[in-house]
Amino acid sequence: MIQFGIDILLSQQPTWKKGRIGLVTNHAATTNDLIPSREALLERQFDLVKLFSPEHGLDVQGADGHEMKDGIDVLTGLPVISLYSNKLAPSQNDLADIDIILFDIPDVGSRFYTYLWTMTHVMEACAQNKKKLIILDRPNPVSGNIELAEGPMLDESQASFIGRWPIPIRHSCTLGELALYFNSAKNIHCDIDIIKCEGWNRNDLQPDWGTHFVPTSPAIQSFESMLLYPGLCLLEATNISEGRGTDRSFITAGAPWIKGEAIAVILNEMGLDDVGVTPVTFMPADKNSKYYQQSCSGVEMEVREPHYFQSVLYGLILIRLIKQIYPQQFAWKPYPTLVNPTGKHHLDKLLGIADSEKLFELPLPKFIAEVTRLTQCKNWKEEIEEFLLYPCP
Repeated sequence: MIQFGIDILLSQQPTWKKGRIGLVTNHAATTNDLIPSREALLERQFDLVKLFSPEHGLDVQGADGHEMKDGIDVLTGLPVISLYSNKLAPSQNDLADIDIILFDIPDVGSRFYTYLWTMTHVMEACAQNKKKLIILDRPNPVSGNIELAEGPMLDESQASFIGRWPIPIRHSCTLGELALYFNSAKNIHCDIDIIKCEGWNRNDLQPDWGTHFVPTSPAIQSFESMLLYPGLCLLEATNISEGRGTDRSFITAGAPWIKGEAIAVILNEMGLDDVGVTPVTFMPADKNSKYYQQSCSGVEMEVREPHYFQSVLYGLILIRLIKQIYPQQFAWKPYPTLVNPTGKHHLDKLLGIADSEKLFELPLPKFIAEVTRLTQCKNWKEEIEEFLLYPCP
């Protein structure tokens, strides 16, 4: 069974254990036997004095892109400072009564999942305030196989809180590895230690870990959602539902104007990455989601070869196909969030490239050739190699 960084720490007696500790975390961060990390640390007499939480809040129940407020943790009674509010990093005042910061938040392996960028803001705050940062590392749930990394690489002209700095959409790294990489590449000068996890092979997927799946946010309720997320999240920039408001988010795609049977037949005939596609009907039940309480027809994806699946390329082709079949109904759509209130240029921010909607005007053969080129990131392995903490097979 996998030993997460938190499990390794709990077996140790570090010299700083009785120092005043701040923990950046959420309820998805647990030991491998499902005890919340913050509770486990208190049980072992670590002197936790304050919690910091990312997007979706400490309870991981907050709606996507919605501001989270400060509060009190019902489990521990500790104060909770939101890092998805009018500030994205701890302030000098927040850190004044803290000796050391721990970071323990599960990731999903995708550039536009914001927990990664919360970590970078915490790194900068720790460097500025001369606080040591310790990252309790966790495996990448969609594998650490660098060969499966998918671009585009982010162009910094498109930087945002869903992509601050240049990495691929699917990065195939752990957050500990990315912390070391950014500390060097961006000259952050953070005093940082990584407590590595143990028992992880980079080719392993979350179902291989021997642990229960823990949802990381309201829309990521299964491993299958994590695997498809890097590609199907691109639907956020369209008027196609990505399944939010159902228990199959990022596994289904549809709209009231789509005929799922027709899309399923075409996708199955294309045979992309051995994904099985079935027509479905669904009705989003979340008032914040597209087509709330409207019946949507669409498709559901089943990835039959998860160790080889390329989600970003698949998502791009899916959008291009639906746009071609339904040119009158399909539309690009803003996606307002706390960090992008107008929601404009959302596809550019997701893909990390400018004028990305123009890609979808290309004839299909040219489109396939161009997105195939864009999703390759041949230099990423060379760029990240010296910061990898776990050997490549």
